[in-house]
Amino acid sequence: MAEPDEARRFYARLMAAQARSADPRVEEVFASVPREAFLGPGPWTVFAGEGRFETPSADPRYIYQNVLVVLDAGKGINNGEPLLHAMWLGKAEPKPGEAVTHIGAGTGYYTALLARLVEPGGSVTAFELEPDLAARAKANLAAYDNVEIVQADAVANPLPSSDIIYVNAGVVAPPAAWLKALKPGGRMIFPWRPSETVGLAVLITRLENGFACRPFMGSWFIPCVGASTAEPGAKIPTRERAVRTRSIWLTATKAPDRTATAVFGEVWFSSRTIRVDDTR
Repeated sequence: MAEPDEARRFYARLMAAQARSADPRVEEVFASVPREAFLGPGPWTVFAGEGRFETPSADPRYIYQNVLVVLDAGKGINNGEPLLHAMWLGKAEPKPGEAVTHIGAGTGYYTALLARLVEPGGSVTAFELEPDLAARAKANLAAYDNVEIVQADAVANPLPSSDIIYVNAGVVAPPAAWLKALKPGGRMIFPWRPSETVGLAVLITRLENGFACRPFMGSWFIPCVGASTAEPGAKIPTRERAVRTRSIWLTATKAPDRTATAVFGEVWFSSRTIRVDDTR
């Protein structure tokens, strides 16, 4: 078998290829951040496909592949699939100097990758609701001067102004406050789970005249506390309507119209593509 560092370097190359990013730092950060440092002592329980396995030993080479690693079996919380996060990082394109808000930080592995990608000058504010996971993340990220761990509910508490909001818990719709926290040109990437049968990863970009929206892959995460249940009267989309979504609007600034693919309280989704000159 390869030495752990060699295994990690090969893993990093695979992740960078999956990210399809022109930024060479994606491979660098996957190679430089040791995943095992965020998982607790091995051996580890991992998921791949429909299978659940325990690694033969605490050798970190076993977790340098596309497997979920169990963090809290009782609550269904895992360190998610690296290939999925590589694709998300490629879509979100973190840049040096940017401010990131990470919602659902777990024990901090993907927080660490985000923190490295916004160096120098950037910062990450990471929310984690579970006290034990937040404490582990704080310890794991103690050497990262540009990370703040907040043990709190990101739905009930205000978010800082952000260039990127990176969400790792499923929502029926992003809360209006999250959209408002995005800076001009800011991106939000999140798991959209408007119903039990629809799960999509979505990238939002804040433009001058609205929020562009693009579902780009299937995605299933545990529900986000406080934002995973539709209110009475919500317009819930089929998967076919959900994938046609191209913009998101605040009902306070624009009422839902015939292009609405979904409506959830203060936020609605539309099949209309936002044009740069679109001020209607």
